[in-house]
Amino acid sequence: MQALGTLEDLPQSYRDELSALNLVPLWPNMRAVLPPHVPSRKTRTLCWDYASVRPLLLQAGELTPMEKAERRVLVLANPGHGLTNMQATPSIYMGIQLILPGESAPNHRHTPNAVRIIIEGEGASTTVNGEVCRMERGDLILTPSGKWHEHQHEGDGPIMWLDVLDLPLIYQLEGSWAIEGTPQQDNRGQDKSFAEYSAAGVVPHINFERAEQDSPQLRYPWDKTRACLVEMAAHYPDRLLRISYVNPETGASLFPSIGFGALMLRPGETARLPKRTTACVFHAVEGEGSLSVDGGDALNWVEKDTLSAPGYTDITLSNRSADKPAFMITADEGPLHHYLGIY
Repeated sequence: MQALGTLEDLPQSYRDELSALNLVPLWPNMRAVLPPHVPSRKTRTLCWDYASVRPLLLQAGELTPMEKAERRVLVLANPGHGLTNMQATPSIYMGIQLILPGESAPNHRHTPNAVRIIIEGEGASTTVNGEVCRMERGDLILTPSGKWHEHQHEGDGPIMWLDVLDLPLIYQLEGSWAIEGTPQQDNRGQDKSFAEYSAAGVVPHINFERAEQDSPQLRYPWDKTRACLVEMAAHYPDRLLRISYVNPETGASLFPSIGFGALMLRPGETARLPKRTTACVFHAVEGEGSLSVDGGDALNWVEKDTLSAPGYTDITLSNRSADKPAFMITADEGPLHHYLGIY
């Protein structure tokens, strides 16, 4: 592509007149916003080492009581986007949240969609619009846009989980806000993953059309996801083992902005993921391995670590164990890219 004129080519007096009228010439900046062939990318390949994050989060529990925090979180900020912007990818926010025994995080609702991926701890729950969702390691728990949610911890020891929100997108759209509420009442004995949506392909018989598009299932238990991947491995010895989390009524992505999935690496397996336009994040639920992008230096990871990788790249994942599988939960902006026609 031919070189275009620069800002310095223009007389200073002309530039000053443009600035006074809040005008900017396009041609000096065109290659920055419309680069040839591959977009400019700020997302860096990165690993947030949970073993390093955990003591700092526990220290936050000592330094800041819940009434001073509302949500006690350390944000996983990708430096390519600027640490103060709190972005892991262009439109995904991630943070690790801590609740100590006997604590509760107060009821509120907000416009960004959120998912909780439980990292460690037992005896806690999230209540979403009156439905109490047990929190166990590896579980996905949804708090869709606008739904009331609060967290309680009645177990022993700390509980920590990974928050994944479309906050950067909603914030840039000038649509991000929250409202505080009063504590919720449990309106059922257990969440819908135990009964109505306890098996794939089986949904309750309902004699009316649903009025909303949010997934009616709020908790996706890890033990079922893991068992599915293990069963797939027995039948497909050569296939990349991946699943997608979807709305059980419609088959659509859990959110219109973020897609979630999980994958399994067989013992000793190295897998190259299909190249895609969207940045991606990975949370290691079990096992240990490495991640490399476009053949670059490998980042080593162990269970409970979280990683990011930019779009338009070849991602290679390796399982370092010769006798144990490795499992990861993934998140990316695929649904948004599909909707915009750029996937």
